[in-house]
Amino acid sequence: MNSDGTTEPRRTPQDMAGGTPVVPPPPAAPPAPREPSDEVELPPLKRWLRTPRPEVRPGVWRAGHVRKPPEDPDQLNDRELHGGALLALLTGLLVWSLYQNGYLPPATWPLSWMNVGSWDSGTLRGTVVYGYELLLICLLCYLFGRLGNAPRLWRRWRPTLLNAWTGRADLERQDPRRTLRAAAALLGGWAVWRLSFRGLWTFWLEPFYGLVPDGWWEDGDTTAYVVAYNVYYLLYALVLVLVFGAVGGWLGVWRRFPPARLTGRSVVGGEREAAEFARLTEFTELRAAGAGAAAEQLLAEVAAGRMSDLDYVRIEHSWRAVRARPTELPAFQETVLRHGAGAFTHPSGDRDLPVRAAQHDLLTGQVRVGTAVDEERNAYDYRGVDIALDPAVLATSLLAVGPPGAGKTGRVVRPVVESLCLRALTGQAAVVAVGSAASGLGPDAAFDLVVRVGDPDSTHQLALYGGAADADEAAALLAEALLGGTQAETREAAAVLVQLISPYHAAYGRLPGVPELRAMLDGAPALLATLREDLALAGAHDQQRELDSRERAAARPEDPGQRLADRLAVLDRAGFSAGPAAPAFSMAGLVHPLRVRIDLPAAGHAEAGRIITRLLLAQFTTAALGRPDRSLFAALVLDDATAALTQGTVRGLSQLRGAHAGAVLALRTLDDVPAELRAGLLGAVGCRMAFAGITTWDAEHFARVWGTAWTEDQDVTRTPERSGGLVRKAVRGVRKLFTGRETTLDAVTVRRVERERWSASELAHRVPPRHAVLSTTSAAGEPGPPVLVRLG
Repeated sequence: MNSDGTTEPRRTPQDMAGGTPVVPPPPAAPPAPREPSDEVELPPLKRWLRTPRPEVRPGVWRAGHVRKPPEDPDQLNDRELHGGALLALLTGLLVWSLYQNGYLPPATWPLSWMNVGSWDSGTLRGTVVYGYELLLICLLCYLFGRLGNAPRLWRRWRPTLLNAWTGRADLERQDPRRTLRAAAALLGGWAVWRLSFRGLWTFWLEPFYGLVPDGWWEDGDTTAYVVAYNVYYLLYALVLVLVFGAVGGWLGVWRRFPPARLTGRSVVGGEREAAEFARLTEFTELRAAGAGAAAEQLLAEVAAGRMSDLDYVRIEHSWRAVRARPTELPAFQETVLRHGAGAFTHPSGDRDLPVRAAQHDLLTGQVRVGTAVDEERNAYDYRGVDIALDPAVLATSLLAVGPPGAGKTGRVVRPVVESLCLRALTGQAAVVAVGSAASGLGPDAAFDLVVRVGDPDSTHQLALYGGAADADEAAALLAEALLGGTQAETREAAAVLVQLISPYHAAYGRLPGVPELRAMLDGAPALLATLREDLALAGAHDQQRELDSRERAAARPEDPGQRLADRLAVLDRAGFSAGPAAPAFSMAGLVHPLRVRIDLPAAGHAEAGRIITRLLLAQFTTAALGRPDRSLFAALVLDDATAALTQGTVRGLSQLRGAHAGAVLALRTLDDVPAELRAGLLGAVGCRMAFAGITTWDAEHFARVWGTAWTEDQDVTRTPERSGGLVRKAVRGVRKLFTGRETTLDAVTVRRVERERWSASELAHRVPPRHAVLSTTSAAGEPGPPVLVRLG
């Protein structure tokens, strides 16, 4: 059974692309996920699975994310908050001390009204007085707690205290009614304890005196008396705890907040999280479906440390395919029992990449690219959190603009390619990475196919037509790549090409290569005469008329045929066709979990590289939209998309989201895009990234697309202070004499205004080195604000 749930014979990536097999490198031992060391008794994989991954906004790293409390628009700084709390505490203690020493007669008026001092029962009198003092304490705590901002202080310290106690700072909050009930029971239990042990209540000792012999308690120094007395006290305290614990529901509260450092286990808040953790680590779904033996085998692999995070995600993906087709369950269980953690491996046999240069969370498919700067320009939810990219946001395509050396390749493009290659190894993605040989998109062993354009020793070459089904589609793709002009120019060039490609296909059953097509555009008499003869033998007389039309059109001065021939000559000189024996790779192979890297020609063939980039982007958008099976996430990564954008490809980029595909485009500047396409390009992609060092005119486009937001604007007016008497004026005069500054009064006017989220000047001049401003949008349409990110 294959990773997609089928039982067909497994094919290699070279078979998928139509090429000869290449011996893959031996699989390297996958690195164990690194986690905190406080859960030493758990296997590394289980510790990784226990990491909380809450639902977050687009672009936020989910693994271990801690939700922030709601934003407080009037947030106090640390000095105000803690100083105010300390002042309220000291004032409350002072008021209580005054009451205790009799300096607050009004506080005892309720007791005087009830005439408590004349009551005969001392026990009742003491109980009422103690209860009144307890209520007074609660009232003082409430009043001075509000004055000292105790709720804000708790919200400020809650994550730190919970993290220190339980190992997690994002525990689910208690139900307020449950919290009030537990607190009331705790207060009542404490009151009963104090009344019992302050000598006010003695009825609870009567059973003890009735059971103990007279000789014991009359002489309180005997060992028997001391032991019996303390055991009775302990039993009474235990009864109080059980009664008030049952009334207040303390057990439920304790289960939600267990001390993790005492148990050695991380906390799972709530039954829902516990069930999810059991599903992930105990394979409960497999047991419920009847695959108990497979579940035991996988548990043994986890316990022995032989299963990596990639193995787990790959098997989980295969299990999801089985859930869709339950008839494949026996084959699934048999494969797991035979191969263990190595079941359902990628056709290449690799179980991991040779090296991971970035931080990945394969359970969510995210790759970390940086950390949002904790400053006011960033949205509150994003301040200080890790930023990540995943297929959910890459499905809207990513445009990264920045000068050379800004970090586009090393800090964004390379991690994204690495993440998509890992996802391909789990059977969930197909990726094509395009760049120069010096781009450093990853080692050769990290890819199934490495196509080196212009290298005679390359094992594969590029398909000129990208697996096009007919001559018209092939001509349209090639025309867009060769000219890259307006729609009118592209349609005219496609009409020229189809007049040659269609007859050639009718005569020989295949599409012409670069040399043949170039020769026909140049009007090679021998080749065209041979083609006419072969068409006559094939009975394709209608195609002969196409050649006649081409011959007449070639005589016009404005015919684009010569321009097309010149562009094909550029490809031919760059060695586009590595050799007749090299199999061709086409974008039609994106229906399989392929990892492909395409190295563009050397620097001397820059124009050929731009044509190839345009050709690949046009082929990718066409192939991704025409896929019958869109279960795999298809991605094209262009390390340098200079001159790659045309009207057709921009239109195709906006449609990739619905086809479960996306493109990553890196540009040095938006000047590499035709002026009439820049606005459409920024609107077609959902993720936009502006790196440090972009020009002001590039920044203007990003500022417009990110729009405006409402903010508070403060105007401060300072006027000299003239009020007060002689003493105040004298003090102000002395201060001005020594400081040279006149005392002023500040009048602050606050108003709400609509301003740009990031202005062009800020983007061009206030983004530090190794930083970028990133906005993301999920495939579901949820947008994220532009965030200043520290890369790496």
